[in-house]
Amino acid sequence: MTVNKRKKNTRQRGYKTHGWGSKKKHRGQGHRGGRGLAGTGKRSDAKKPSYWKEDYFGKYGFVSKTPGIKISAVNIRFIEQHFNKFLSGKLVSHEGGFYIVELEKLGFNKLLGDGKVSMKFRIKTPYASKAAVEKVKQAGGEVIGLAESK
Repeated sequence: MTVNKRKKNTRQRGYKTHGWGSKKKHRGQGHRGGRGLAGTGKRSDAKKPSYWKEDYFGKYGFVSKTPGIKISAVNIRFIEQHFNKFLSGKLVSHEGGFYIVELEKLGFNKLLGDGKVSMKFRIKTPYASKAAVEKVKQAGGEVIGLAESK
């Protein structure tokens, strides 16, 4: 059985404030007294003791203004698997018995050691793991351009 509901505003016709108390009260944010935890603060005794135990007042911590280095890493396996594509796209060159790979041209800045090295690489990168450097050296290659670690 369906029920025909009347709208609330029709029931409130003839009532000056429509259920909001004083005339002033239902206008913007004026009656509310602020937003969020406003009014909990340093005046009067309203909610003060409940906020003293939390870190509500004052400043805490700091924000570093120097951005951290964003690491974009790649494994040796990835370079080995896509080697032919890089060579044909002239992202890898061949000089003096070494295949020269500049990782930043490929969009990476760190070399990781997962995979096997089957060719002599001269890899230029600012960052590399110890395992990656070790594997490249064992295959007769070298990793150059490493940034000094602190």
